[in-house]
Amino acid sequence: MVSIVVVILLGLASRKYNHFLPLFVAENAGDALWAMMVYFGWRFLLIGKSIRSAVVLSLIFSFGIEFSQLYQADWINRIRGTVLGALVLGHGFLAVDLLRYLTGILIGSLIDRIALKINKV
Repeated sequence: MVSIVVVILLGLASRKYNHFLPLFVAENAGDALWAMMVYFGWRFLLIGKSIRSAVVLSLIFSFGIEFSQLYQADWINRIRGTVLGALVLGHGFLAVDLLRYLTGILIGSLIDRIALKINKV
């Protein structure tokens, strides 16, 4: 649960203070951190399941949200127009976001694996 809160704070900071970050990080960190938060959320919900399960579910969820942005009905665009709606659903489909999500999920799973090894010792 702590990891989720930390990643949310880092993601919000990456958006608010992006002018202090290198351009590459500023352009990519928010989406990668969002997907990492999704990963840690699945790990929290499925604590007894494998890391692989959380990775697969995170990819399905994240990619599903991104592809849902191709749907542009008024009702969902009104939701996307709110702060929370924009944070969860995004605005418009960008193929590069799929790579950002994959990167965030893989980094999250790597952090998870390292933490599990450290705690086993």
